[in-house]
Parts: sequence; C-alpha cells; structure tokens
Amino acid sequence: MPDPDDHHWLTRAIDLSRSCPPSDTAFSVGAIILGTEGEVLSTGYSRETGPKDHAEEIAIAKLAVEDGALAGATIYTSLEPCSKRASRPRTCTELILAAGISRVVLAWREPLIFVDCEGVELLTAAGLDVLELPELAEAARSVNAHVLPH
Repeated sequence: MPDPDDHHWLTRAIDLSRSCPPSDTAFSVGAIILGTEGEVLSTGYSRETGPKDHAEEIAIAKLAVEDGALAGATIYTSLEPCSKRASRPRTCTELILAAGISRVVLAWREPLIFVDCEGVELLTAAGLDVLELPELAEAARSVNAHVLPH
C-alpha cells in the first residue's frame, strides 16, 4: 500500500532523472535512498559519474557501506532496477539485495527495448517489499521518449 510520501519521493526521483546526460542507448533514471527515519541517505541518476553508470548503482556507491548496512532503507527509482547488465559485474537488483535495502518503490517497469528485465520478480522473490506506482509511469516514460519506439 502506498504511503503519501511514496508519491512525493518517487516524483522527486523522476525529477532527478531529468539531470541525466543524454544517451540513445540507455534509459534516464533517478534514484533516492531513504533511511528508516525517512531521511535522504543518497541520490543518483544515470550517467552521473560515468557513461555506463546506473542511478541505483550510483546512489548505493555514494554511501560506501558494507553489505547489509542499508537494512530497512527504501529506494525510490523511476525505472525497474536492472537484472541483466553487460557493462558491470553486478546488476542494480544484485546491488540492492547486497546492500540490505528492504523496500523498492518504482514508477515504470523496464520495457523490452534493451533487455528482458526481471528486477521486480527477483526482488519480490528475495522477500523485498516492492511497490509499483503506475500512475507515475507516464512521467518516467516522458523523460525517456528519446529511446522509446515512435
């Protein structure tokens, strides 16, 4: 069940995705990690620090925490966390699981453009609370019009 704050933070993550450097071969994604008291721990957006970087990866890396250290945290991401990746050894789904994040709130499931993503299924199977807010999907899609088929 969404909390009113879920809409607020997911909208902020979508706004953050507008900061992404343009790419014809990748989605523009924003991510925000909140701690157990609702405090912002970290933010990230695609390509923020390098051309192959993903939003969730950046937000987690900024914290430089040990595996499991983010137990109880929530990550808000404008797009489903990746479950397949050629450019890095670990996917965003794996990074979220390793960090111990217990809740994922997303706006839009990754469409079949680059890969067949199973992030939601893998996170749910691992016991995470995964909430999709489809009413915010159009806002996330609009940021990514550059890679969507016309």
